[in-house]
Amino acid sequence: MADLLKFDRTSFRIVTFTDKGQNVEYWLTKSVYERLCASWFLTCASYNLPYSSDHKVDRTSFRIRKFTDE
Repeated sequence: MADLLKFDRTSFRIVTFTDKGQNVEYWLTKSVYERLCASWFLTCASYNLPYSSDHKVDRTSFRIRKFTDE
């Protein structure tokens, strides 16, 4: 999976926000799975998380209670 998402630094350049075009057409050509993989890759990169590890919710910090009408 990690081989699928490699960051190619040669294909980027600095442009202004107004010069930057919308790349919606590019992402619409990709499958939903590829878009989710790319978004997860960017999330891991921004929060400095390992891409390949399994992230689960820490259930020791949360409790579910049932509310009853009495």
